[in-house]
Amino acid sequence: MKTIKTLTIAAAAALSLMSAASFAQSISVESSTLDGAEAKVAASQHSSRAQYKITEANTNNRVHMTAELYK
Repeated sequence: MKTIKTLTIAAAAALSLMSAASFAQSISVESSTLDGAEAKVAASQHSSRAQYKITEANTNNRVHMTAELYK
């Protein structure tokens, strides 16, 4: 009985992770400013009607930004 309960919990956890991952999309943009890069991310978010979270931003000569879009 304990084994069945453990397998059920593991299966439920795996399915919940799979369903959350199926709605996430990673995007990368480049711009000359942080505001410009975030505006590009926001434009992508708006067109897909998703929310976004910026996961990385690098400012060398240009700004490179990575974000996750999710519903």
